[in-house]
Amino acid sequence: MPHAGDMLTEMLIEYGVECVFGMPGGQTSGLYEGISTRQSRIRHVLVRDERNGVYAADAYARLTGKPGVCDVTVGPGCTKLTDGFVEALNASIPLIAIVGELPRDWLPLKTKGVASQGFDQLSYLKSISKEAFMVPSAAAFPELIRTAFRIATSPRPGPVALIVPHDVMDAEWDPAASPVMIDDRYVRMPAHRARALREHLEAAAALIGKAQRPLVIAGGGVHASGAYDELETLARTSGAVVATSLSGKGVIDETDPLAVGVLNPMGSKAALALAPEADLIIWCGSKASQNTANNWTLPTASQATITIDDDPQEHGRTFRPTVALFGDIREVLRELNPMLAARTMPEWQARVSAVQAEQAGIIAADMASTAVPLHPGRVLKSLAARLGEDDVVISDASFASGWIGQYLPAKKAARRFLYARGQGSLGYAVPASIGASMVRPGRHVVTISGDGGFSFAIGELATQAQNGFPVVNVVFNNGTLGWLQMWEKIFYNGTRLSVDLESNLARPSYGAAGAGLGLKAFFVNHPDEIDAALDGAFAHDGPSVVEVRTDPTATPIHSLRRRLENPNPEQKRPGTVYALRAWKQSPDLPEPVASGPEAAEHAPALIDG
Repeated sequence: MPHAGDMLTEMLIEYGVECVFGMPGGQTSGLYEGISTRQSRIRHVLVRDERNGVYAADAYARLTGKPGVCDVTVGPGCTKLTDGFVEALNASIPLIAIVGELPRDWLPLKTKGVASQGFDQLSYLKSISKEAFMVPSAAAFPELIRTAFRIATSPRPGPVALIVPHDVMDAEWDPAASPVMIDDRYVRMPAHRARALREHLEAAAALIGKAQRPLVIAGGGVHASGAYDELETLARTSGAVVATSLSGKGVIDETDPLAVGVLNPMGSKAALALAPEADLIIWCGSKASQNTANNWTLPTASQATITIDDDPQEHGRTFRPTVALFGDIREVLRELNPMLAARTMPEWQARVSAVQAEQAGIIAADMASTAVPLHPGRVLKSLAARLGEDDVVISDASFASGWIGQYLPAKKAARRFLYARGQGSLGYAVPASIGASMVRPGRHVVTISGDGGFSFAIGELATQAQNGFPVVNVVFNNGTLGWLQMWEKIFYNGTRLSVDLESNLARPSYGAAGAGLGLKAFFVNHPDEIDAALDGAFAHDGPSVVEVRTDPTATPIHSLRRRLENPNPEQKRPGTVYALRAWKQSPDLPEPVASGPEAAEHAPALIDG
């Protein structure tokens, strides 16, 4: 007799889910049997740690727009959801986790460890998800599945947990009496596309028409909306240049003169210089987070602002916009763009070209470096030459984000750069490559990690090998937790404690670890070895590790780089000074106030409210 695990599997298939990522447990065995008998229509990928199944599902969701689905068993499997769920919640990524649970009549016994692995999973998951449900019965199960897909894909997207008791998963299912029914409006995000009010569009168009130095800051919401063409039209018509957040990288071709790079302390110096000089900033699918808003010193008091977002709570979270356009980005821009008169601003473009040239000179010098140990920019120059248009690049947290943001240009508008910026946890890249490989079969997926981040998920190299995924794992091995060792040195009196990843007793080899798990290993210790190693990795028909010995003093963070080059022994510790900013802004365009990113590097503004 079919059971609820079969029903769940059929519903996942109908919702367009091609793959589930996870690790089996006794309570979820019904789901596994359901998938095993339908492998021509849906796959399951075994991960080595449930924590990594969430990251694999996250990458799947980012590349497809459909909810990524993972499964975990009760107790220790459930607690492993934390990192990935918080990442998805903060980054607005649609996920659905199928969580095993003890039988319903064990409820009195599951507290305080009386029943093995039992604890209050519902309360735990509600704190880290968009929504979480305990499935009370087999009869309620189908409706809760439909509810999970609706909530996961509706603005604002996010992670949803379905906790399924063992006896509910194993309950009999009669397909004739209870046929599978889905709501096909919620197969992918955005499930609905809101449109801004006409009067607000007219106000935005008037404001853009007065601007002399307009700047667009585009975030991951542009990817989610698929508003690539509309964003480019906005920029070309209005005369605006486009900066992106790390999550928004790739919403515009970064080789286009319109693009000024990633706006982030470890992003483009051009973007950092131009952002405070703009007289109008159009925040497009960007939540004005700490890094993108340069510690909330943007927008300045002299800047007019337009916000475009389909989450009503974003219009005023950190500043009151001059004009708020509540709606789906693609739909808003499709209505706004025809209202704009084409404009050119030669003075603004000349300033933009000047700072772009300065930025290009810095990048070119780093890429030409012959230093040993290597500068990461030198490696990424060779890597960029080998990337195809549809290859995917996945960043780990910390310095890897900056190296990719500055040194690997997006050459077309598409989501092919994946960043874990919702939480910024180390260990995202390698497991995310599993989900990306399922979406882009036959294409190369490149992960870029430091040795610290790579250490978090080495076990998933075995998953890459088992499935034959052509993943190129680039590891920048500088022997240390680079950002933290610099932080301790600069701001904490030269402290160096628990930041070194090797010693006289052991010098880990990440390539050797990969080889031991079935990958092809390449080692780079000198610039002359880069091209051969990358050629070998890209030619290999399976996964590989390219371990590069890099300079432990190299950093993509401009303020740290400057301080390391010109140390100040009396440097004050960061994060202790807060500046209050007026919340209300005038709808008029005032004269700009001279400013720059350096003045606010360590003085984050108080969030208004």
